[in-house]
Amino acid sequence: MITGPTAAGKTALALALADRYPIRLINADSAQVYRGLNIGAAKLSPALQSRYPHRLMDIRDPEEDYSVAAFVADADREIETATQQGLWPVLVGGTPLYLQSVLYGLDPLPEKDPEVRRNIARQAQTVGWPELHARLMTIDPMLASRIRPTDAQRIQRALEIHALSGQPPSELMHGNRIPRYRAFRVVITPADRARLHARIAQRFDDMIDAGFIQEVESLMARAGLTAEHPAMKSVGYRQMWHWLATGEGGFEEVKAQTLAATRQLAKRQLTALRKLSHALWYDPNHRNVADGIGRRVSEFMAKAMGANRASNEIN
Repeated sequence: MITGPTAAGKTALALALADRYPIRLINADSAQVYRGLNIGAAKLSPALQSRYPHRLMDIRDPEEDYSVAAFVADADREIETATQQGLWPVLVGGTPLYLQSVLYGLDPLPEKDPEVRRNIARQAQTVGWPELHARLMTIDPMLASRIRPTDAQRIQRALEIHALSGQPPSELMHGNRIPRYRAFRVVITPADRARLHARIAQRFDDMIDAGFIQEVESLMARAGLTAEHPAMKSVGYRQMWHWLATGEGGFEEVKAQTLAATRQLAKRQLTALRKLSHALWYDPNHRNVADGIGRRVSEFMAKAMGANRASNEIN
């Protein structure tokens, strides 16, 4: 697993490893699963995608939902296929929930119910998401304390689970800690937070130069796509859509809003990734970092192959 906050250098490391080892790259970024989210999701160029193909990238239209459960099922299939072909599966992405769920499995929660979700959304239109967050605080203060009052997606899911189960959602979230896979876990991030923020700012400028505004305009032109679809709530897309739809403020204002939201995203990612046990953390700014990681990858592969041989001999 190669992960880290946004703009930390995950993709560069993954490509360096792909040049050295027989691996299968598997996308673990919740925005990159959607077709049409290219520049703002920091996807590779078509030429690089051709050279370094990523499974589970561009597998849904932005009008479609894509759940964590669906990702786990898809990732399990890709991991099995890669293994059967003699390749090492490598999950690459900055969505900690995807990685944790593949590694440890999912809690037995009720499946989504469209009618319940529509009812919660109608309530939000009337009273606002902060009010529904306050309601969740009375139902499940433990879970509500970990959710921002404006995080519509997570508030909706929590209230949906309560409506379907009659229980506080946190009581159903047991958090299995027995890994489903033997995994080498790498978190890459600058040790200096200022350097990470500088990388985030540079990436935004590069995206604008590459045509990010025009990309969002083309998405807004899709007949069935709205700002309420999960794909359009991704950081960057959400701010740019609102600016283009309302005309509120100037470009410098939407830039500041996007950079602030991206820095907050990076902070949440780092908080979640600190819970990824047995992970090795690397600073991309250190010299020869890819060589150091490469050596550890080789050691992991050798140990895993030895363990597999021993298991086969016993069986």
